[in-house]
Amino acid sequence: MRKVILLGIATFLGAADLSSVIEIPDATAILLKDALPAPKMYAMPAGCITDDSASIARGKYIFHNLNGKETKEPAPEGLLKVLPNGKEKQYGNCVACHNIEGAKGYGNIGPDLSNYKSFFVDSGVRNGQFVYQKIADPRMDNPKTHMTVNLANGLFNEREVCDLASYVTSKK
Repeated sequence: MRKVILLGIATFLGAADLSSVIEIPDATAILLKDALPAPKMYAMPAGCITDDSASIARGKYIFHNLNGKETKEPAPEGLLKVLPNGKEKQYGNCVACHNIEGAKGYGNIGPDLSNYKSFFVDSGVRNGQFVYQKIADPRMDNPKTHMTVNLANGLFNEREVCDLASYVTSKK
């Protein structure tokens, strides 16, 4: 339809036929390609949330750093910096929406995660499975969330979700 209208305008104005150079992408195909999979409940792997300092350091790095070349410091050992296709890995940048102890330039879109361990985990209000699921696919308890769907879309692997959960639930 758009192509026909443009051709009609071009003809009316005496312009050349531009139909061969006008790109009209298939929006339906683009939307289907970019669509997220259905929300999914994930089971937290055994030993996922840990007090291991290396795991917590990786989680902290993911939480506080921007994507690609914008990272503030080198990635800790054990984090994949470059994907198999040669592109730089995008990290969480959770701090863009959440506050947590030691955050610089934090956002106020998502809940404040400061003292999460004492307020939610130690009190029994939340457990490791809840934190793991919230990071992996937050749509299970909030279908209208704007939080990134990390495991379902492949942004993070299982170990990186565990590292983030370990950091969020750690004593800082």
